[in-house]
Amino acid sequence: WDSCDWRWQRGHQRDSDRHDALNIHGIMAGSCHRVRVIDSCTPNLFRAEVEHAREPAILRGLCIGKCLQTWTPEHVAERGGSRDVSVHVSVNDRMDFIAKNFEYKTLPFCELIKRAAHGCNADKVEGGDEMKVEGRADGAGGADAEREEGEKAGDAQGPARTQVEKDEVERRRGYFLGPEEKYYMRALGKDPRKDIADFASDFPLLAEEVDIPPLFDRDAYFSSVLRVGSPGIHLWTHYDVMDNALIQVTGRKRVVLFSPQDADNLYMVGDKSAVLDIDNPDLTRFPLFRHARPYECIMEPGDVLFIPALWFHNVVSLDFSIAVNVFWRHLPRDMYDGKDTYGNRDPLPANRAMQQVGTLIKTLETLPADHRDFYARKIVRKIQESCYADSLE
Repeated sequence: WDSCDWRWQRGHQRDSDRHDALNIHGIMAGSCHRVRVIDSCTPNLFRAEVEHAREPAILRGLCIGKCLQTWTPEHVAERGGSRDVSVHVSVNDRMDFIAKNFEYKTLPFCELIKRAAHGCNADKVEGGDEMKVEGRADGAGGADAEREEGEKAGDAQGPARTQVEKDEVERRRGYFLGPEEKYYMRALGKDPRKDIADFASDFPLLAEEVDIPPLFDRDAYFSSVLRVGSPGIHLWTHYDVMDNALIQVTGRKRVVLFSPQDADNLYMVGDKSAVLDIDNPDLTRFPLFRHARPYECIMEPGDVLFIPALWFHNVVSLDFSIAVNVFWRHLPRDMYDGKDTYGNRDPLPANRAMQQVGTLIKTLETLPADHRDFYARKIVRKIQESCYADSLE
């Protein structure tokens, strides 16, 4: 926590009459479970009862700071500033990491907030007032317009624009792919190749307004990620290798989770599921998905969702959404790849085992088909008997 000097607060009770409405429909409707909700949660209660249960839970009553009162889009844009951030941009509500139906673009953070909150070319906010951010003008004309005209003239006289220059022109136009495009930002470290995301370092003025509940030991801290999403954006189903707490500050989210024991039913590609539409899945392509057991919750501002490592989760921003996602190591430090700045590489023992499986498969391929099938089944059964959890019996 040397670079993340946040105020650690004990939880306090927050009056609430909110409720979670289960929204799963289609093939999954009959099997959906409600995520456990812990009202009046305290850090001690979390450590004693929730963390060791290894199931997700909504934690309510924890103090997360004055961000709940201050984080309007205009305030966040001003406090976050104009530093460039990498953004997923898509004209499709359902972002698909496997098919890559989005593009990576760069925007000033304040511009991202304006677009995600109010839509592309949104020069006005509710009430008719122009959204003003210190250090940046969003109106037409001025120096930006002059520079764009200069670039157009340069195109006629010189070489073709670089991709960075094209992005800059698209950025000033008000959209990249189309006026209905949506945005998702997962904040990165200053140099993603070597720096781990740290909210306090990356957005210090915003971090001053957030209190992180002390749900884990300080020396277990790994990263803290600011997340921003347009209304209606769907994020692909995936798992993380570390325990984490998703702190919802602005807007509501719908989160659907699946147990690690559902891995066989989710058609995994790396750490992601190939089943994009979990509400109306294509059961011709994904017949085993009908056996998956979803857990759902609706997160509201102030909610903290505990997501244990390896639990798959699919997230929809029901409104313009801002959250802070904190990750910590729950396994011994030497089980993690020290060069992993994103925190999404499998633990080293698991990675070595997967490499050995590749070698095993190549060895089996030297056998005739009927022998290969027989010994593969025998090996799979041995792994099941030795490694599967008791709850799978």
